Amino acid sequence: MEEKHKDRSRSYLNPYLGGVLLGLVLLAANFISGRGLGASGAVKSVIVAATQTIAPAHVEKNAYYHDYMQEHDKPLKSWLVFQMAGVLVGGFISGALWGRLKLKVEHSPKITSRKRLFLAAIGGILFGFGSQLGRGCTSGSALSGMAVLSLGGFITMAAIFGTAFAFAYFFRKNWI
Repeated sequence: MEEKHKDRSRSYLNPYLGGVLLGLVLLAANFISGRGLGASGAVKSVIVAATQTIAPAHVEKNAYYHDYMQEHDKPLKSWLVFQMAGVLVGGFISGALWGRLKLKVEHSPKITSRKRLFLAAIGGILFGFGSQLGRGCTSGSALSGMAVLSLGGFITMAAIFGTAFAFAYFFRKNWI
């Protein structure tokens, strides 16, 4: 089993190199577009556009949707939507090039795939809700904020990592 772990860890990008590359992408995004990175705004734009298409009367009656549509008449033309489309396409291409394009659920042998997917969904929902309360996600608030030396960016990153460390003890058996 140790040999299998060595092969798998060797096939992934070094996390320090990945961090440097992410920093360069953030720098390029700021230089080229004048904007940082972000993801939660793209999800919001897609949800608002889908709701507008499916239930336009609901969008008119709901203050949140209505206000959003007043500011963004074409939410799918947001730069964040195009950025996230690039992330999805880039991830697909990377997976195809490195032979990782397969459907699988990675989890600890101590839990089932179903429990892993449930925990991931709950975590994603909570993080998405938190990103709306905090006016941005990890990449938008923390990374892009820290890149421009925003105090809010540093506070966001400290809160994310602090919360992760505080709760890791209680959830570690699901991953180790």
